Amino acid sequence: MDIKKIKKARGTIKVPGDKSISHRAVMLGALADGITSITGFLNGADCLSTIDCFRKMGIDITIDNNKVIVCGKGLYGLKKPSQTLYTGNSGTTTRLLCGILAGQRFDTSITGDASIQKRPMDRVTKPLTLMGAKIVNDRCPLYITGTQLHGIDYTMPVASAQVKTALILAGLYAEGKTTIHELEKSRDHTELMLTSMGAKLSVDSLDITVEKTSSLQPLKADIPGDISSAAFFMVLGAIMPNSEITITNVGINPTRTGIIDVLKDMGADITIENIHYSAGESIADITVRSSVLQGTEIGGDIIPKLIDELPVIAVAAVFADGETIIKDAQELKVKETNRIRAVVDEFQKCGVDITETDDGMIINGGKTIHGADFKTYGDHRMAMSLTVLAQLADGSSTLDDNDCARVSYPSFFDDFYKLDK
Repeated sequence: MDIKKIKKARGTIKVPGDKSISHRAVMLGALADGITSITGFLNGADCLSTIDCFRKMGIDITIDNNKVIVCGKGLYGLKKPSQTLYTGNSGTTTRLLCGILAGQRFDTSITGDASIQKRPMDRVTKPLTLMGAKIVNDRCPLYITGTQLHGIDYTMPVASAQVKTALILAGLYAEGKTTIHELEKSRDHTELMLTSMGAKLSVDSLDITVEKTSSLQPLKADIPGDISSAAFFMVLGAIMPNSEITITNVGINPTRTGIIDVLKDMGADITIENIHYSAGESIADITVRSSVLQGTEIGGDIIPKLIDELPVIAVAAVFADGETIIKDAQELKVKETNRIRAVVDEFQKCGVDITETDDGMIINGGKTIHGADFKTYGDHRMAMSLTVLAQLADGSSTLDDNDCARVSYPSFFDDFYKLDK
């Protein structure tokens, strides 16, 4: 696909619903007693994989555009599927299902596409095994024998909301208490949602404790726009001359707002307005205007708050004056692709001064770049980040795969080019 270039970006857009919350609303709704109503659902490939898996386990789920109705059957209401559960490209679906299925009364198997089959699952399967789970393999396909679980006291070796959530979900079925100690705060959508549903769960700073729960109350969830999707427009608005973009109804959960903190630190002109709350989640309108950016250092406890946004943050660094260092981001290596290497390889194609490090990258910004033929590696965030990067490159650029953006943002290119005013 030829990447069309726009002259300036001005306007107001609404990005699709938050992917993380959409996944969790369907999963927890299926485990609740009664009907869960979800509005603002992300109708993307990954979240549809979650719906498909729960339908195969006997849950009635209807979809009408961005509204989803889940007829929950309780914590023990799932049925043994007649076939292997297929999670597509969704790491969230795969890892969270492990936590739910480990404590069921039936056996299951899970697999995904070629990318998922390469991604490590041992970060989930190992702590679940400590709880008594019986899981064969550390990569898909996974074979899970449902069994009685027991609580554990577990310190997370790395910040991972997926691993944390899998353990919390398993803890709902485990005898005794399960306590999880985080080294750094990761996104807490699961904790907020389960608390509102009546789970026996408590949070004390970086410690989460969950006990065996007999029932969950159904949800009425209005899902905010995904800040990970808004990030592409935030960076676009900051780097493109004569631009001003407002993204409405975006989730600004404090565990997810690292992108805002970093862009402000770089000198971006960002305004946050109309702050309100729904089901424990904070929501606002975000406006970003053309800015003069400066290089910065990104690392430490902010990384879990922006791990998915790092590819597009790297785009901002390309057009910032001076050096930007991204460190402590080893987690990027086990995403849909090795995003550290992918960003470095693709950015170098168009003349970016960028160096790969073991846990991140170093970017010397403020230099002229040229167009290139970009490879996405089938990674939705790479496709969208490279589209933003190409806007300020001299000459033309192409993407080898634009369809992969549908995983998290089916209407990305339509929304992107509506801003060309």
